[in-house]
Amino acid sequence: MKRFLTSSAAWFFLIIFAIFILTPIAFMFTASIMSSKNITKIPYPWFSGEFRWQNYWQAIRGNDGKFLYPRCIWNSFIVATLTSIGTVFLCSLTGFGLAKYKFKGRTIVLLLILATMMIPFEAIMIPLYLIVMNLKMQDTYAGLIVPLIMNAFGVFMMRQFLITFPDELIDAARIDGASEFGIYLRIILPNSTPALATLAVLTFRSQWDNLIWPLLIVQSPQKRTIPLYIIQFATEKYTNEGAMMAAAVIASIPMFILFFTLTNYFLSGAELFAAKKD
Repeated sequence: MKRFLTSSAAWFFLIIFAIFILTPIAFMFTASIMSSKNITKIPYPWFSGEFRWQNYWQAIRGNDGKFLYPRCIWNSFIVATLTSIGTVFLCSLTGFGLAKYKFKGRTIVLLLILATMMIPFEAIMIPLYLIVMNLKMQDTYAGLIVPLIMNAFGVFMMRQFLITFPDELIDAARIDGASEFGIYLRIILPNSTPALATLAVLTFRSQWDNLIWPLLIVQSPQKRTIPLYIIQFATEKYTNEGAMMAAAVIASIPMFILFFTLTNYFLSGAELFAAKKD
């Protein structure tokens, strides 16, 4: 009986939390096919029977008819994808070195890397911007990608994952004549898929939603990312609430696809870290 009550209480709180999480998403999808009049009604009509698909056309076309939104989606995809690939490569390589190579000052190096997590981005934003300006990378893909291609959290996560990686496999590869970088490519990467996928999803999401850095770097409309477009679109005079929600739905779809595509790797990575913590 006690186990039943405990299980029921756990399920009750999980369902409540799920409702809190899913309600805004449901609102976004339903509002995207409604008129402004229905969206602002109180109480909110969840099932109004209205299907205003022209909201999506307005979001894609833009109020000026220049179809900048597809270009902004492409920009965000390029920036998020390349940043994720670079982060996964550099963080896994650094984590491998810190986990499997013994050298003087290894702990100090790790602590210095972790210390950067305590520094808020706003504190280094202006110096980073000045560096990008001096390197002539403003309003370029390089300016959006290179400064954010490495992060301390990714290094720490990969180091924690690889620290328990069997040394016997690495030693066997060395005996067979594999180079150190060859060991990384042929032994470490293929056996670190859950951690790599988890890091890739987290990095892609953070860059897909990034607003502050593109706001500083981007000047031309052709280089805008999704958050910049949505902000401008929402403040224009002829944008209705339904079209705003439609733009948000379009921006959310790639993240849903990415998560559900890699959900098995993502969940298995979470289970691995939980097991190692225990």
